[in-house]
Amino acid sequence: MDRILIANRGEIACRIIRSIQQLGKTAIAVYSEADADAPHRHLADEAYPIGPAPAPQSYLNMDTILQVAADSKAEGVHPGYGFLSERADFVTRCHEAGLTFIGPSSHAMHVMGDKAAARQLAQDAGVPIIPGSGTEPLELEQARTLAESFGYPVLLKASGGGGGIGMQVVVSPDDLDRAFTTAQNRAQAAFGRPALYLEKLLDAPRHIEVQIFGDTYGHYVHLYERECSI
Repeated sequence: MDRILIANRGEIACRIIRSIQQLGKTAIAVYSEADADAPHRHLADEAYPIGPAPAPQSYLNMDTILQVAADSKAEGVHPGYGFLSERADFVTRCHEAGLTFIGPSSHAMHVMGDKAAARQLAQDAGVPIIPGSGTEPLELEQARTLAESFGYPVLLKASGGGGGIGMQVVVSPDDLDRAFTTAQNRAQAAFGRPALYLEKLLDAPRHIEVQIFGDTYGHYVHLYERECSI
């Protein structure tokens, strides 16, 4: 694999481009109209326009990105984080187009990509989780009942989301209707479906991750703890 398309922008695209170039491979960037002079465009070996600034018309547009991959003769796609990086259907389409997707399999994304289902999987495995809604798409009346049960503030999140996109903090019952509609609209725009789930909002939490790295041959390592609060 010598030609890799980076389906992202900003600092993560720049980091991926540098890594690809250090390996002696060709880094292919994509950019929206708003990113015509962005660093990642100029850093890459090749760069192609993918449309207007709104993400659904550019960085979330699978058809356009896959067409660029074909036109540029890319062999692999690195999604970075956010945008299409957690879309199982994008992984499937990459494979159908003969591209190597540099990331998890579509099966792994199906299992973990729906955050409400992932909560249930964690609970079934005995992992402590924050009080929240179940696996079914959240309805407004159910959200009211759960919020009263857990106590405000609560957090509305996109079930199919990631990267913190579209989350809505709700501090009182008066805010719930507006926040619910806003969260649904943002989830639909960013992830293609409006499904939400609800969690109790933790006050001043710390974000600690244990990063797991694996390859296609069944080798896995953990990369110790990562303090993401700073």
